[in-house]
Amino acid sequence: MSLCRFNADVKERSVILGEYIVEHRSTVRAAAKEFGISKSTVHKDLTEKLPVVSPSLYPAVKEILEINKQERHIRGGMATKKKYEEKAHKAAK
Repeated sequence: MSLCRFNADVKERSVILGEYIVEHRSTVRAAAKEFGISKSTVHKDLTEKLPVVSPSLYPAVKEILEINKQERHIRGGMATKKKYEEKAHKAAK
């Protein structure tokens, strides 16, 4: 999606981001990367603007954000494990 078009309307952007998060069960980081905007913009749109613009969509988005928040330490640990496994594999060569 074009960045110029995407930034045109904040209300529309927050709904598009919310629908993307729900449809893909995505993280804020993944949504930011997909749309070429910052994580803080995605988070602000979803937590501050979406409840006002689309109160019916917000509960589903909030649930996914909460799940991601609860799981982030696990994903971080897995990323660290992968990093050191790759390091060990390169050192063994």
